[in-house]
Amino acid sequence: MSTPATWPIFMSKLVSRHEVADRTTAFRFEKPLGWTFKAGQFLDMTLPDPSETDAEGNKRGFSIASGPHEETIMVATRMRDTAFKRVLKTMPLGKAVKIEGPFGDLTLQNNSARAAVFLAGGIGITPFRSIVHRAAKEKLPHHIYLFYSNRRPEDAPFLEELQALERENPHYKLIASMTEMAKSHRPWSGETGLINGEVLSKYLNTAVLPIYYIAGPPAMVKGLRAMLNKIGVDDDDVRTEEFCGY
Repeated sequence: MSTPATWPIFMSKLVSRHEVADRTTAFRFEKPLGWTFKAGQFLDMTLPDPSETDAEGNKRGFSIASGPHEETIMVATRMRDTAFKRVLKTMPLGKAVKIEGPFGDLTLQNNSARAAVFLAGGIGITPFRSIVHRAAKEKLPHHIYLFYSNRRPEDAPFLEELQALERENPHYKLIASMTEMAKSHRPWSGETGLINGEVLSKYLNTAVLPIYYIAGPPAMVKGLRAMLNKIGVDDDDVRTEEFCGY
């Protein structure tokens, strides 16, 4: 994630936090009056005067997981054992962080005649959660296909609400797939295995001129782009966001 030379900067208080999957927590912060962003964008967050720090520093980039219509700013992250994550996990409600942004252009295309195909793995779901909530809220005409890969249902942030959104938006389809169901304690009747060309062709046979969006760790993004190229998708129809060091 890269940032421009100038951007809005403000302090925002922590409102709440809750677990959204195993080892994954969502944090909600106050949204200043008049501050806006596009669904799919990200922000930079800095912890002022943290109680501890390490070589990774006090600043992180996070995709905005909340929709533009929501009253608070939500980010979600895997809770690795770093100083930043430990401080964020234990900081009292009401304490403020510095937020800069929004940045990024992983946003839904304007042309609603073309299908939007989202490919997400794990915490890479965050920008797509924002977009599909916006699409449902604004009743957008875009046909959206969300392919969402995780090891187990327990590891899949926002899975239940993403499933529920299918009932609100007839133009939206969730295709969730689990790769390690032998390690799960939950039932699962959806797809299993990695997202590949065969899975895409199964669900995209009627999709019109799709544009593909990929978000996740660099290796996953690289692998999915290569898979799309192999099945004939032009790079001009692929948009990506890499999550590094999350």
